[in-house]
Amino acid sequence: MFTGIVEELGEIVRLEHTTDDSAVLAVRGPLVTEDAQHGDSISVNGVCLTVIDNVDGVFTADVMGETLRRSSLGALEVGSQVNLERAAALGSRLGGHLVQGHVDGVARVIAREPAADWEVVRFSLPAELAKYVVEKGSITVDGVSLTVMAVDDDTFSIGMIPTTSKLTVLGSKQPGEPVNIEVDVIAKYVEKMLGGRNV
Repeated sequence: MFTGIVEELGEIVRLEHTTDDSAVLAVRGPLVTEDAQHGDSISVNGVCLTVIDNVDGVFTADVMGETLRRSSLGALEVGSQVNLERAAALGSRLGGHLVQGHVDGVARVIAREPAADWEVVRFSLPAELAKYVVEKGSITVDGVSLTVMAVDDDTFSIGMIPTTSKLTVLGSKQPGEPVNIEVDVIAKYVEKMLGGRNV
């Protein structure tokens, strides 16, 4: 479980496709690896990955085909920057919202609209996820916990403050680039409990 508060920008140092349906990812992240052990969870652009090993500030993780298909990890290259967050510890502050690291889909940046002190960023919204996204609700974009400013049938917008722009990969994302989306898990549980009924 994560909070969507990015701890550091990491760098992809190796992405090796071991078969047609899996890959090994090596990521440099001195902060998140300072106490990382085999089996620990680290969020990479919002995808929960399991640490295989940790050597000199670089951790490796296996990535299965399901993850490559449902996320933008397969589009990364050596040198790509990524958002990194260690799993939340019980008793720590929950600065964002409950984030599982289970990506629901891939969206794309549509537009960036600068304002004096912040920026509105608009994203595409996959049709199958639209019902889970609400104005003023929480959403995770590339592992960053954000508040939805506006939403319609096929887009949503967030307000990005300078801190988010400087400290996460979202600051450099341009129109057309992919981002990982995780909707609020509470909405999915409510839907399940209601049996898919429209209320």
